[in-house]
Amino acid sequence: MKRFLPVCIIVFVLFSCSSVEKYNEKITTPHTVEALRSDIDHLYSQLKKNHPKLYQYISKSDLEFKFDSLKKSINTPLTSRAFYKKLAPVVAQVRQGHIALGSVSKQYKRKELKALNKKKFEFYDLEFDYLNDKLWVTNTRGYDSTLIGSELLKIEEDSTSNLVKTFKTRFASDGYNKTLYNSYVGKVFARLYFKEFGYKDSLKVVFKHADSIFSRTLKRVEKEKKKDTLKTDSLKVIKPKKRTPEERKDNRIANKKKRKYNRNHGFISKYDGYTRTFKFLDTSSTAVGYMKIKSFSNGNFKKFYEESFKKLDSAKTKNLIIDLRDNGGGRIAEISYLYGFLTNKKFKLIEESEVTNRLPYFNYLLANDMPVSLKVISTLFSPFIVTHNLIKTHKKNGKYYYKLRFAKEQNPHDLNYDEHIYVLINGNSFSASSLLSTHLKATNRAVFVGEETGGAYNGCVAGIYKVYKMPESQLKIRMGLMQIETPYKQEPDGYGILPDYEVLPVINFEDPTNDNQLNWVLQDIKKRKDN
Repeated sequence: MKRFLPVCIIVFVLFSCSSVEKYNEKITTPHTVEALRSDIDHLYSQLKKNHPKLYQYISKSDLEFKFDSLKKSINTPLTSRAFYKKLAPVVAQVRQGHIALGSVSKQYKRKELKALNKKKFEFYDLEFDYLNDKLWVTNTRGYDSTLIGSELLKIEEDSTSNLVKTFKTRFASDGYNKTLYNSYVGKVFARLYFKEFGYKDSLKVVFKHADSIFSRTLKRVEKEKKKDTLKTDSLKVIKPKKRTPEERKDNRIANKKKRKYNRNHGFISKYDGYTRTFKFLDTSSTAVGYMKIKSFSNGNFKKFYEESFKKLDSAKTKNLIIDLRDNGGGRIAEISYLYGFLTNKKFKLIEESEVTNRLPYFNYLLANDMPVSLKVISTLFSPFIVTHNLIKTHKKNGKYYYKLRFAKEQNPHDLNYDEHIYVLINGNSFSASSLLSTHLKATNRAVFVGEETGGAYNGCVAGIYKVYKMPESQLKIRMGLMQIETPYKQEPDGYGILPDYEVLPVINFEDPTNDNQLNWVLQDIKKRKDN
């Protein structure tokens, strides 16, 4: 047994190295025309088999024509990345924002990964907004703050305008909405660049600040090591002061309190910030509650909302602003819980979800990209999964429907807020944030300010997802398996929640806290109070 374990480790390491080399060779070697056309057939077959609303925004004949045209256009061998660039624009024509086609990137051996993790790429420290057909640097996360307010003109030999135009063909909003494209391309520009071009050690980037045009070479550099506050020089070491029992107890209580706060607010260590925050805005005349929710994806949301609405109730706050700008969605459970505080009536958050078969969770768990360990566990628990799916799924008018628990009627919270609500939205308000907005809009519960949401009023295909890996190119596509929609509908289909007052964003680099959309709401509150 003692000899067996080291042998297993050696075999595992050798197998891993071999797998990495084979994978890298596979994605960089041009694939035959026949193999790529076969991948297209496999992809389209998976979409037809699993996506319940594939032809919602494009007719079957039009989509089949586009896939056939793509197959005919491939007449020479292509690498996986080159294939991605041809395939992504066609997939985007489905106009279902939750369908995402991934590119490929080189894999690394353990030693290589260890070395890479000690470095960071300066380009990824930059954050952008795309506004007025220009890409602006809005944050540098400690790199060089003088770049904030600069326009990015060029990367290597590619102009920003051409890059943005190309990147916009790689993804889709829900339906025919246009506001998502500018919002999304700015926020994830660095990620889209990586998908398009892969790993880079350095990039020559041209900026414009005021009337000055200059270039920087952004490199992969060593990460800053945490400073050792105990060392004053290489010779002298200061021993830490020994804490008293009372100090240690106070420190434990403070750390526990901090961890609880971080959980409730959804702390994001990468950005040193929180997913959800609440505060009162002092407008000199009246207190206004302001709730910023960046996503519905992490943290103990129940505690956060309970504490926030208790504060609103105690302060007898007459106005609440919910900021859903750049909120890409997340958990249905969270928006269901939040909406219970925003209504005083019984409600059903969503309808029963349309699916393509009676075992939707099997489609998710047994996807060809799932780890073998998870497939084994799924197989072991298959009797329970099958039974659960069969109970939850039923057939109606020739279609299958899965009943999530949020399709049941729910009661509002006892502490529901019944005063005036404003909701800030933009093109990046998507998925779950759009579902919440649909309810508030349909029931005339809130005043919406900003831009049309990128997520559709009439719902989206999400819930659970299947990731399918194409056998030849190794490209992966993620697709939703459930049609998630509220009881409310609007015509025409394929558009987001429209603002009651359209207020386009303006970036103020001299004073980033000067938010023109939020200021509009505060001025409206003052105007209403004066009247």
